[in-house]
Amino acid sequence: MTESIDSGQRDVTLRVALGEYDTGWQQPEVSVSRAEVCVSRAASTGARLVVLPEMCTTGFTMDPDNHAESMDGPAFGRFSAMAHKHDVWILAGLAVRDGGNQNVAAVFDPNGNLVASYAKQRLFAYGEEHDHYTPGNSSVTIDIEGVRVSPFVCYDLRFPELFRAVALQTDLMIVIANWPSVRRAHWDALLLARAIENLFYVVGVNRTGTGGGLVYDGGSVAYDPWGVSSAIRVAVASPSVVDVSTARVAGVRAQYPFLADLSLVLSS
Repeated sequence: MTESIDSGQRDVTLRVALGEYDTGWQQPEVSVSRAEVCVSRAASTGARLVVLPEMCTTGFTMDPDNHAESMDGPAFGRFSAMAHKHDVWILAGLAVRDGGNQNVAAVFDPNGNLVASYAKQRLFAYGEEHDHYTPGNSSVTIDIEGVRVSPFVCYDLRFPELFRAVALQTDLMIVIANWPSVRRAHWDALLLARAIENLFYVVGVNRTGTGGGLVYDGGSVAYDPWGVSSAIRVAVASPSVVDVSTARVAGVRAQYPFLADLSLVLSS
């Protein structure tokens, strides 16, 4: 087991913007233009990382042959330019066709470089996602300005073992989603549960609007490592933000060393 974060480590704070918006339905140009507005407003609040929803250029499409793109495709280019222009990190959900169709969370640094991608590990068979996409087989943890960030995608949220596997290496867990309003109560409950049981920050970013016959009502949220709702809006018409503190993670884990008991379970 990797040791948990040391309670005496240097405090690092990362402002994260919850980029909830109406991504539209299979209209990449419209969606990316809306994302540009969201990113610009987020940057004006001092956000360093802007998180956008799952499959944000297409909606939750089951037509990847016509709507997925390669990692050197136009949407990737636009997000790269956006990150560089606004000097921010961007985490965006995209349908990708490289190496088989995958539902990906892509991370761009402030220079516009694609520095990491995570492929959704649990595909939504209820919505026939498994018939059109290939699952990922591993989690990803990225160092973003001193904060350890692990991204996940939508249906992954229903599988707590995925989050527990990276808990000790993570300060901030992010879930991007197209989570419909009919199941919003589950979204709310499961995000809070992941924060409480793993003692890390949780940011969930969902879309709004309609797509594929479904209604989405947002509900993007942030919780601190004790499960306290911590998203705030700092400017009119800007996304909500959360200031993620590594010292807060360390302090909660030192005061309540519940994760240390994992080693007892694994050795028994």
